[in-house]
Amino acid sequence: MITFEVDDLKNMNVELARFLHYLTALGVDDDAVFDSRLVSCELITNVLRHCGCPAYFSGVLDSGEIVISVRATRPSGKICVPDLPTVLAEGGRGLYIVNSLSGGNVNIAGGNVTVKLILEK
Repeated sequence: MITFEVDDLKNMNVELARFLHYLTALGVDDDAVFDSRLVSCELITNVLRHCGCPAYFSGVLDSGEIVISVRATRPSGKICVPDLPTVLAEGGRGLYIVNSLSGGNVNIAGGNVTVKLILEK
């Protein structure tokens, strides 16, 4: 398991590289590593932009699933996975993409957003 705290976007990329290396070292294919990076970036960026505080990240490969959890250090407001946003919508695309990539395996509880990406066999 890889865990870290992120307080800005520059720090996010450095810290996230450790998680991606971890997945690659365990034999996860390039497409799943890419999807994991995209999901992680969307979730962390949402916390940094919308909550205005650092984000806690944890990621692990467990029984054929990549499990990514992100939460704000100070959760604020209601987090929800939106339906397909309109083309001109100001927001909602990030969580929509996350929901699509994970096949709906998004769980929001207690301030945590947990996404499971199922690896193809």
